[in-house]
Amino acid sequence: MTTAHGHVPARRPRRTDARLNRERLIATAQEVFAEAGPEASLNEVARRAGVGPGTLYRHFPNRSALLTAVLRDKIETLCELAETLSSSESADGALTQWLRAFLVHARANQGLGGALLVEEPVALGLDCHRLILDTAADLLAQAQRGGTARADLTADDLVQLVVGIALSTARGHDARQPDRLLALVLDATYGTPLQNQ
Repeated sequence: MTTAHGHVPARRPRRTDARLNRERLIATAQEVFAEAGPEASLNEVARRAGVGPGTLYRHFPNRSALLTAVLRDKIETLCELAETLSSSESADGALTQWLRAFLVHARANQGLGGALLVEEPVALGLDCHRLILDTAADLLAQAQRGGTARADLTADDLVQLVVGIALSTARGHDARQPDRLLALVLDATYGTPLQNQ
């Protein structure tokens, strides 16, 4: 098609279209998986994203690839939150708020993580765990430099405690229990180191 002056109108490069399709598919998959779990229909993901199944499979050749992209996107968002908190909160406040966000993330995304461990036990797990661990380590180090967080605490300790709360309360009937347990962890984080017996 040409204009009245004989010019062909500029079209967005295919690469841009592909990137937008990919982003839309990931965002839509997050919604569909949240509603129906990690076994949700991939055709439904494509339909809601407004693309054909072929487009979905060009970007994500199998369910595992889509689950990986969704979980990675969620974890990158969680880790980016740490940067925002670090610039707007005290070191203690940033660590506390991020651990709360991490607990929400861990409770909401157990199904995705579990499905990936079944399908691809190596492909994503260590990478995502490393992103979370590095983020926790940075926030904890800031609080320790300020002299408020216990010096004997490690990022791995904190991550394991939060994951433990998420797993142990997954089927609980007390909606406030996860927050109470996290409050105990936070009290210990800023408390006095236990003496060796």
